[in-house]
Amino acid sequence: QVQLVESGGGLVQAGGSLRLSCAASGSSASSATMAWYRQAPEKQREFVASVSKIGETNYAGSVKGRFTVSRDNAKNTMYLQMNSLKPEDTAVYYCYARSYGGFEYWGQGTQVTVSS
Repeated sequence: QVQLVESGGGLVQAGGSLRLSCAASGSSASSATMAWYRQAPEKQREFVASVSKIGETNYAGSVKGRFTVSRDNAKNTMYLQMNSLKPEDTAVYYCYARSYGGFEYWGQGTQVTVSS
């Protein structure tokens, strides 16, 4: 079992920056893949970025060049540095992890609000 706890969300003006963190704990905290998803009001949850255990990254086109995902395996923590934020980035951001055994876990989400 893995528990994921996000932090770092908040309110920021357009053009600003935020850094999200996702701390993983539990017996299988060393996950093969970790990722960020987001869900805006009345929209489906969408992929934002992912990072593998060895640091391979992948980004949604809408955030490429503005967001950077990283992880510290020693701390079982993943980060999302978000720069040049836009109002359309407003959403609840969720941390996701998949273990080597294929089990999937989600955090409770953290709200990011970007004002224009």
